[in-house]
Amino acid sequence: MSEALVASQTAGTDLSVPAVSGARQFWRRLRAQRAALVAAAVVALLVLVALAAPLLTAIEGQDPFTYHPSLIDSARGGVPTGSFGGITGGHWLGVEPQTGRDLFARLVYGARVSLGVALGATVVQVFVGVVIGVAAGLGNRWVDQVLSRVTDIIVAMPLMIMSLALLAIVPDSFPRPLLVALVIGLIAWGNVAKIVRAQTLTLKELDYVAAARLSGWGTWRIARRELLPGLAAPVITYSALLFPMNISAEAALSFLGVGVKPPTPSWGQMLTAADVWYQAAPQYLLLPAGALFVTVLSLTVLGDGVRTALDPRAASRLRVGTGRKREAKADASGKKPAVDAGSGQSTVDQGVNTIKSADANAAKEDPA
Repeated sequence: MSEALVASQTAGTDLSVPAVSGARQFWRRLRAQRAALVAAAVVALLVLVALAAPLLTAIEGQDPFTYHPSLIDSARGGVPTGSFGGITGGHWLGVEPQTGRDLFARLVYGARVSLGVALGATVVQVFVGVVIGVAAGLGNRWVDQVLSRVTDIIVAMPLMIMSLALLAIVPDSFPRPLLVALVIGLIAWGNVAKIVRAQTLTLKELDYVAAARLSGWGTWRIARRELLPGLAAPVITYSALLFPMNISAEAALSFLGVGVKPPTPSWGQMLTAADVWYQAAPQYLLLPAGALFVTVLSLTVLGDGVRTALDPRAASRLRVGTGRKREAKADASGKKPAVDAGSGQSTVDQGVNTIKSADANAAKEDPA
């Protein structure tokens, strides 16, 4: 926000406002939501497991690619020998049917691929969506119309069908996880652009943006200095909700056989190979499916908590663990700008109006 509206003083008028950091308010509201805190802890644990996958598999003494034919029963069609899918001290979760590869190693390395693809796709979506949305919101009528129509076309494209078509024609020599992230990101940025465009059209009508425009700032300087801080909250909120959607998309594409290719482990690719073993080796199907379910659920709950913390006026979609009373109490305990009961205006708004009145009176008194 322009400095003129932040630190303004008139003769005999003190506009000092007890400011509370927006980040501190955000963390206070987020801590008031127990479900979001539990989800954040689960997500942090999953990320830690994904990052420490080489260390964890080294402790176990296995890797995700080595075949162990001695641990499978060829006479029974490749079912793991032993009880519970071949669980032993050297194979903590057993081994895969037919191949004998260590299931724990493939599960933790699959977390790296699934989370990495979802993160890359989210970054691409946000970057392209913010650029297109800001350009449409700040451009002239023709630019806005062209970019809006392009965005409508992108939104109308079915993600799965377009991804299947694009992934099927790309050579296998291209790194598959990177390709999946790029395809998902470049097809599904339309909703981000729509949100950013709508917010940009609202923000550019505010006084501080008009003041920056009158001071001679260029369009992109206004976007960088004045608009992007105001776009942070909705973009972060929607990004938190995009992440679990992208994990599900990667799993679906790998399950359909056009995503991550073996032997690279991913949860979706593991589900593809496990669909015929759910009776003989149920943990081969349940472990990646359970990991995928817990990850998507945790990220969805965390995204809802972030959305509620950034916009306290929006009610949480969750029914359990939101701590609405404690959240309201946390907001009430924080310092807020003084509000006049009669007019409903904060001290900052009153100060801005005082400045405008003083300027108007000075203009009337000064004949020049």
